[in-house]
Amino acid sequence: MNAESASVEARARVHAALGDPARLAIVDALRIGDASPGEIADQLGMATNLVAHHVKVLDEAGLVARTRSEGDRRRTYLRLRPETLALLGPPHLSAERVVFVCTHNSARSQLAAALWRERTGGPVASAGTHPAARVHPRALKVGHRHGLALDPAATAHLDDVAQPGDLLIAVCDNAHEDLTGAHRAQLHWSVPDPVRVNTDAAFEAAYTDLADRIDRLVPAITPGPVRAPQPRKGDHHD
Repeated sequence: MNAESASVEARARVHAALGDPARLAIVDALRIGDASPGEIADQLGMATNLVAHHVKVLDEAGLVARTRSEGDRRRTYLRLRPETLALLGPPHLSAERVVFVCTHNSARSQLAAALWRERTGGPVASAGTHPAARVHPRALKVGHRHGLALDPAATAHLDDVAQPGDLLIAVCDNAHEDLTGAHRAQLHWSVPDPVRVNTDAAFEAAYTDLADRIDRLVPAITPGPVRAPQPRKGDHHD
């Protein structure tokens, strides 16, 4: 069994252990402090033998640990294993830099890169598979409304931007389906094209969609090793 399969199985065991309301209540009770099984029984109004059963399941799933009291050696305390709960989080991705890609590099990828920079301060770029000459005016407008700085002339082709170690994220369906060669996207976000509708509301909806996705992705990114920047044609950063 490879490490990825083992991780999935471990997460499945944790999910199964937490699938019972009583066990979930025990885990919640242990999130901010340790307690003995008797204290858990009193706090949750649960029979001690039932607590013992549920604690055994949680123990086997690696969610709780038992320690002997330094005072009354006959007493056992339960504590939560946060590292096991962490398994339920999103899978981690390693990236030296994040590159957002859409067709024209005029709206969605530009907003996504600006959002990533604002949220993380980490290395980021954007590019297009068929870049336009300029960033769309409504993208500039929605960016300004949310305090994001977009360069109107900073569009670029992916071939001139991509580097080894990049995490490529296609933020439109066309780009995702075009990227079948060396620059295959590792992630795809199916964000509707606001240019098709061309209203402020459509661009605002794209911004909101991207902001939500970025907020969910940030905790899953593990920074890659620092690498000296390589010169690129046009040296576009957005």
